[in-house]
Amino acid sequence: MFFYYDPTFILLIPAILFSLYAQTKISGTFQRYSRVASRNGYTASDVARRVLDMNGLNNVRIERVRGNLTDHYDPRHKVLRLSDTVHSSTSIAAVGVAAHEAGHAVQHSTGYVPLFMRNTIAPVASFGSSMSWVLIMAGLLMRWFELIQIGIIFFTAVVLFQLITLPVEFNASKRAIAMLTDSGIITSEEITPAKKVLNAAALTYVAAALTAVMQLLRFVLLSNRRR
Repeated sequence: MFFYYDPTFILLIPAILFSLYAQTKISGTFQRYSRVASRNGYTASDVARRVLDMNGLNNVRIERVRGNLTDHYDPRHKVLRLSDTVHSSTSIAAVGVAAHEAGHAVQHSTGYVPLFMRNTIAPVASFGSSMSWVLIMAGLLMRWFELIQIGIIFFTAVVLFQLITLPVEFNASKRAIAMLTDSGIITSEEITPAKKVLNAAALTYVAAALTAVMQLLRFVLLSNRRR
């Protein structure tokens, strides 16, 4: 009956519900402000280029990448990639996203410690994300407690990655708003809409962290139960 009914799954329900809310929030907020053009008419790629140059990051390239909200900064190749829905858009939503990603490039250039920690732990977290499940399930099936513990240790790296991601993302958004306003790229009336977009995006990272923490707690309870 253990494999057909797992009472610890109830721990994930709040995280799942919050994740659904976060996805709905970012989707709705981004779509809403994607229809609102910024008054100065800069495209997202123009904004990213201007913010990068303001911070002496002329060596960071800007590329267009397929997808929706697949925007990201690649620190290894020093490339800022903007999605199809953002790259050439002049909307408040696109401008905010572009400035946020440029904020990550600034973090990288200034040696922002949480970003360095996240990049350092990323390979371990990636490995742990896939291997932890295999080890834990195998340990449960074979009643091998030590194997479960190893899996939990690997998954702990995933939790640490998600938690470290929070200050990195919040700081990038804070930098974005400051750079957009200080440079005059957006007007004072556009600050609130830009913040709404970035705050909605931040909820997805909070949801991911919450899910990881609750999953770790669930694994620990399962381990103790089988032990």
